[in-house]
Amino acid sequence: MKPKPAASGGFTLVEVLVVILIIGVLAAIALPAFVGQRDRAADTEAKTSARNVATAMETYSSDDQSYAGADIAKLTAIEPSLNDLGARLTIDYAQQKIYEVTVKSKRHSWAVRFHLTRNADGTTDRTCEVMGQRDGGCRNGKW
Repeated sequence: MKPKPAASGGFTLVEVLVVILIIGVLAAIALPAFVGQRDRAADTEAKTSARNVATAMETYSSDDQSYAGADIAKLTAIEPSLNDLGARLTIDYAQQKIYEVTVKSKRHSWAVRFHLTRNADGTTDRTCEVMGQRDGGCRNGKW
C-alpha cells in the first residue's frame, strides 16, 4: 500500500511575504491621507471658531454700534462655546468700527493662525499664516 501524501495546512513563505507587502503598500498610501485629514480638521475647527467670534462681535456691537470694549469675557458671555478656545483666541484690536481676531489651530498653535479682520467699510478679510507646516486650511495666506 502506498502512503498518502501529507496534507498542506499552512502558507508558504512566499505567500506570507506577498500579503505583508500588500499590507505595507496599503498602509503607505493610507497613512499620509489620514494625517492630512487630521490637520485639515483642526484648521476647519479654528476657522469655524473665528466665524463664531465674528458673530459674537456683531452681537456685542448691536447695542452701542461699536466694537470698542469687546473682550474675551464679554464675547464668551454671548457665545459660551468660545470658552473652549482658551489661549488660542486673541482679540488683536477692537475699535469703533473695526476689529481683528486671531484663532490658533489645535494642530500647531504656535505655527498655524487664522485672522478675521473687519474693515471700516464693512468688508471682512480672512487671512492666515502657516509657519513651517503643511498649509492645511490656509492657501496662499487666505482662507
